[in-house]
Amino acid sequence: MPNDQKVKGVEDIRKLLETCTAAITADYTGLKVDAMTTLRRTLREHGVTFRVVKNSITYLAADAAGKPAVKDIVQGPTGIAFGFEDPVEPAKALAEFISSTRSPLRIQGGILGDRAISAGEVVSLAALPSKDQLIANLLGQLQAPITSLAYVLNAPVASLARVIQRRIEQADTQDGE
Repeated sequence: MPNDQKVKGVEDIRKLLETCTAAITADYTGLKVDAMTTLRRTLREHGVTFRVVKNSITYLAADAAGKPAVKDIVQGPTGIAFGFEDPVEPAKALAEFISSTRSPLRIQGGILGDRAISAGEVVSLAALPSKDQLIANLLGQLQAPITSLAYVLNAPVASLARVIQRRIEQADTQDGE
C-alpha cells in the first residue's frame, strides 16, 4: 500500500514531466553535499529545477504523464534537471556546471518533448546557442539585405550631393579671387 509521501512524490514528478520542455538526467554518485547545493543554486539561476528522484517513483510518474521514454534514461542514482522555457537551458547549465567545477556528475540522457535523447545528444544540445541568441542571429540576417539596399539606394543621391557641394565650393573660390 503506497503511503501519502510516495503518492505526492509521483504527483510532483508527473507535473514536472508534463510541464517541462526538456528534462536531463544525471548520475550524481560522488557529488558532495556542498557541490549538490551549488548545483541546485546554479541551475535555479538558469530557471532549471533539479530533483533527486527514486527510480520506481519516476517510472510511475512517467507512465502517469504519458512519457514512457523517461524510463530509458533513469538508471541508478539519478537526478533530473527540468527546464521549462528554453529546451537548451538545462543541458547547457548542467554541462557548464560539470566543466567549471570538474564535478563527478555524469549526464545519462534526456527527454526532449516525448523523445529520449542520449548523453552525447545532450552534450550536442548544450553546445547550441540559446534561443535568444538564435533569434538575434536570425534578425541580423534578415536586416542585412535591407541595410545593404538602403546604402545602394542612398549612394547616387549622396554622390550627387557631394558633386553639388564641390561645385558650390569652386564657385565661392572663383568669386573670392
